[in-house]
Amino acid sequence: MFKRNSTPKSRIDTLVGAGTTITGDVMFSGGLRVDGEIRGNIRMVGEQGSTLVVSEHARIEGEIVVSHVVINGTVLGPVVSSGFVELQAKARVTGDVEYNSIEIHLGALVEGKLVHTGQAARSVELKLASSN
Repeated sequence: MFKRNSTPKSRIDTLVGAGTTITGDVMFSGGLRVDGEIRGNIRMVGEQGSTLVVSEHARIEGEIVVSHVVINGTVLGPVVSSGFVELQAKARVTGDVEYNSIEIHLGALVEGKLVHTGQAARSVELKLASSN
């Protein structure tokens, strides 16, 4: 019933500190916390679960593809999560958010579509495809 990547990583392995700007794509495994700025795509590596934490003062310009993400800063680009998305009160996302499960706090803002990609959504797609 549970996949290997079904639980978020509680340990942060990598930190992009405040005042730091990275230009280019970032690939990581485990836990990544961003307090600075990343101008590039962020992707998890491997089949293990990964957790990205975007703090209140952080800014990301690019696509995010991870299993779990907690956002409380600014993201300019799409967010794709195979697991859990948490949008905290100061989250500002400009782009579509694909998720399996989601928690949105009062004050969070998404300028884009929220797209559920869980089992129920896949079942409906399969039924529609088989009826055509």
